[in-house]
Amino acid sequence: MKTRAEVLADSKEYESRAIGAFLGLAVGDAVGDLGRSQEHRNRYGLITRLLDDGKSTDDTEFGVLTARILLDTGGALTAEDVAAGWRRYILERGGARKRAGRPLYGALENLSRGMQPPLSGRYNVMNIDDGAAMRASPHGILWAGAPERAAASAALDACVSHDNDGIWAAQAVAAAVAVAIAAGSVEEIIEAARACMPSQSWIATAMDTAMAICERFPDIEIAYEDLHTKLWTPEHASAPEAIPQAFAIFRLCRGNPARCLLWSANFGRDADTISAVVCSLAGAMHGAEAFPAAWLERLRRPSGTCLEFTAEEDIVELAQNLVALSCERGA
Repeated sequence: MKTRAEVLADSKEYESRAIGAFLGLAVGDAVGDLGRSQEHRNRYGLITRLLDDGKSTDDTEFGVLTARILLDTGGALTAEDVAAGWRRYILERGGARKRAGRPLYGALENLSRGMQPPLSGRYNVMNIDDGAAMRASPHGILWAGAPERAAASAALDACVSHDNDGIWAAQAVAAAVAVAIAAGSVEEIIEAARACMPSQSWIATAMDTAMAICERFPDIEIAYEDLHTKLWTPEHASAPEAIPQAFAIFRLCRGNPARCLLWSANFGRDADTISAVVCSLAGAMHGAEAFPAAWLERLRRPSGTCLEFTAEEDIVELAQNLVALSCERGA
């Protein structure tokens, strides 16, 4: 893994990997959303590429929100800044549309009542789902090469809507992206994620279970069933289910973008978030060329499916601006 100073010294590679991380988030979100659709399963069986009706959902669009707030604050983030950003970009524009997760709507309701973080996330329904982890990649982009700083930034963001395992999951994703952009190995990326999970927490225990499955079955074709059955939680996917699954898929696919997309987008359950995380990591490892250029042009402007303002944003420009801000802030 490169040091942060080494990352900053090669701005061209840094920018490519940052774009790859944001593009991977969008690709995994769009393709994974199709992959879990019964209609598409009936027609195609497996989803192997971005189809014509693929578009962003809440995963990409809350990631855009995170990036926008980081840029608005010059990277000097506070939880109050995040709350203010949610009010400005969501509540003042009519609220979140369809597709957001339960804790995101719950947090918005809390914020509309004047509640501030961390209470807006603590006193909230399903606050240990993966809705904070799905939006955490921009923290890793900004703090590439500094996983601890990426994790700290992600915690400030996550506490607006989540608590405990929901926050630790976001920190794990942010730290992992920070290491991936810094040319970390698959093992270093996994290690950075695991370091964010407190000992004996649910998510740490689940992560250890997922990694044990990977050790026992190093071929994803064989590990696939256990990754579902050993981590499955009744009724709703939680962060301790989906995020260890995502890291296991990434590990077993060795970060290969095509294999990461295939196995994550067809994973079922919360496949849009799982695939968004897996493909963001793959994009961070391999850069802007990780996925077809045509997909980048299709997805660089979100659809506004969940957050109206995101249709005005460009994920390539956001990634570039995060890199520029990172270089300004220095090592």
